[in-house]
Amino acid sequence: MQITIKDLEHRYQEKTPFERVALYDVNMEIQAGAYTAIIGHTGSGKSTLLQHLNGLLRPSKGTIELDNFTLKPEVKEKNIKALRKKVGVVFQFPEHQLFEETVEKDICFGPINFGVSEEEAKKRARAAIKLVGLPEKYLESSPFDLSGGQMRRVAIAGVLAMEPEVLVLDEPTAGLDPRGRKEIMDLFYSLHKEKKLTTILVTHSMEDAARYADMIMVMNKGTLGLKGTPREIFSNAPTLKELGLDVPETVLFMEKLEERTKTTYGEVCLTVDELANAIAFQLNKEEGLHE
Repeated sequence: MQITIKDLEHRYQEKTPFERVALYDVNMEIQAGAYTAIIGHTGSGKSTLLQHLNGLLRPSKGTIELDNFTLKPEVKEKNIKALRKKVGVVFQFPEHQLFEETVEKDICFGPINFGVSEEEAKKRARAAIKLVGLPEKYLESSPFDLSGGQMRRVAIAGVLAMEPEVLVLDEPTAGLDPRGRKEIMDLFYSLHKEKKLTTILVTHSMEDAARYADMIMVMNKGTLGLKGTPREIFSNAPTLKELGLDVPETVLFMEKLEERTKTTYGEVCLTVDELANAIAFQLNKEEGLHE
């Protein structure tokens, strides 16, 4: 599903003494089937933007077009339920939203709420729990008897059971250790590829944005500051630092290595594997010159 955002503006507490502009003049296009990361400093408007994508917030100005849906100011989308079925959102700490007595009932809640039969919902629950890497036996367990990581996977399964076309991820690895973070991010990436989803990741992790995204949108003080491929964005480290953002550790390492060795290692490296290959290539090149 392609998403087109035109001249988007959002004001909190409009027409009150506490009115505040959270977004303004936001224009972006997210291609169907793309993996797009949205990054930016705290307060840049990332989460506010995210909440417009399934109608949780309504634009103060501008439009958002998603498939056959158009979200406009002061015009209530008649079929908002159908939109929310197509756009699944995984919020920070999604496990806090679990409430049913069994895992199966929790996963089934969304599909049944959207009009799916109980039989079909249970079928989806069995498929979804496998997708997130948990055995079917957990369906009869209480979600509150599971570990934190397992609870998060159950919450994600509940979103997947609605069979969305767009998957929106708001800091989905918050609170996880490095191993848990990688497992969850690899899970989302495999689902993105397997289900051909349009995936939107809001993250503070430059490493995750560099590793998984096709395109990166950089929010700055409520509007779109930069956009480009990960290599284009992270080749511009000085500008990112001016915007209050870090760059991946591999980029920092490469900068320091080039400074110390007075050697250029080519295009910016986004992963450890790319960095290792660039260093190995340079060493082999130098050895060849010395022979």
